[in-house]
Order: sequence, then C-alpha cells, then structure tokens
Amino acid sequence: MDNLFYRKRKGRPDLRALLRKLLRNRRLMLALVIAVPLAGVVIFGNHGILQRIRLERRKTELQEQIRSEESERKALEEESKKLDTDRAEIEKVAREKHHMARDGEQVYRVTPAK
Repeated sequence: MDNLFYRKRKGRPDLRALLRKLLRNRRLMLALVIAVPLAGVVIFGNHGILQRIRLERRKTELQEQIRSEESERKALEEESKKLDTDRAEIEKVAREKHHMARDGEQVYRVTPAK
C-alpha cells in the first residue's frame, strides 16, 4: 500500500545508456547537426551577436569622442574670436605663451624648490 502514495527512489542515471539512446534518435541527431553550427554562426560569425555588441560599444565610444571634439572645437572658435577682437586677450596670450613683456617691464622667473 505504501507504494501507492510515495514516489519510488530513482537510482543514478546511467549516462552511457542515455548517450546511446540519444545517439540512436535520428531526428535529435539531425537537429543537433544542423542547430549547433547554425548557432555558432549566429553567435560568433562576422554578422553575429558578439560582433554586433562590439560594434555597438565602438559606436558609443566614437559618439562620445565626437562630442568631446565638438566641444573642444567650439572652445577654440571662441578663443579665436576673442583673439581677433579683444586686445586684452591678445596681450594675455602674448605674455603667457610667448613670454613677452611691455617696454620697461622686467620679467622674473620663479623656479619651484626641489
């Protein structure tokens, strides 16, 4: 009577027998022969999923680089406009970049202590 209410314990599955059974199933083998290479091409091929992910990542990197280059270009355009019109900006650049001084001024260079 106990057998009606309780499930019987199953022993360890025999892997060799299971493998033999799977190898005999022709439909399953045909599906595996077709599906495994097809899945490999879809995932790892030139137009596969991994390549798509790489290209998307590269696209976002390039878009970010474009944004930073555009902001740098705008800053350089503004600096160029200032140098065309603003005499104070011209003098600032001449003093800082080219170490120029007005007549009668003395320039002192301070070197940091080591």
